[in-house]
Amino acid sequence: MIPTDDRQFPAALAAALAVPFDYNDGAGVDFEGFPAFLSAEETTDWFRAWTGNAELSGDLFRVFGQDGSGGYAAFWLIRPSCLLVDQPVVYLGSEGETGVVARDLGAFLWLLAGGFGPCEAANSGEPDWTPSLNLDFGAVAERFAADRQQPAAVVIEQATREFPDFDDTLMELCR
Repeated sequence: MIPTDDRQFPAALAAALAVPFDYNDGAGVDFEGFPAFLSAEETTDWFRAWTGNAELSGDLFRVFGQDGSGGYAAFWLIRPSCLLVDQPVVYLGSEGETGVVARDLGAFLWLLAGGFGPCEAANSGEPDWTPSLNLDFGAVAERFAADRQQPAAVVIEQATREFPDFDDTLMELCR
């Protein structure tokens, strides 16, 4: 069973979020990591507001950052027998956009190294945005997930393929 009260960042996530994201006037990555996961209460308040459903809790998410519009990146605790680092990373945008952007933390590190943030990965079909490899994130990925190296496009494709119904699942919760 996944602990619902653990709010400690895994070392790999803390290392990644210590690297500055370069927004580069809209040409870079629009993301800001939090210093800690949102509390259980904050997560529940956000998820209820996002879905319009006051009956839900935020127990299935560990929110760790946001983009400039207020969209959140989080671990989605969908795999009951797995550790936090083995849970998928998702994006829930402020305008209802959703996406599973990485199958787990190791894949997320390689997504960052490939020049994507959560929002950019969820919207990877945007024709006006081009990712730029990030050597600083690459160093973090090498340190914590060297055996998992893969291009960001593969990270996104694998996550999307494994969880094709993520958006439908969330939309069913909305009121």
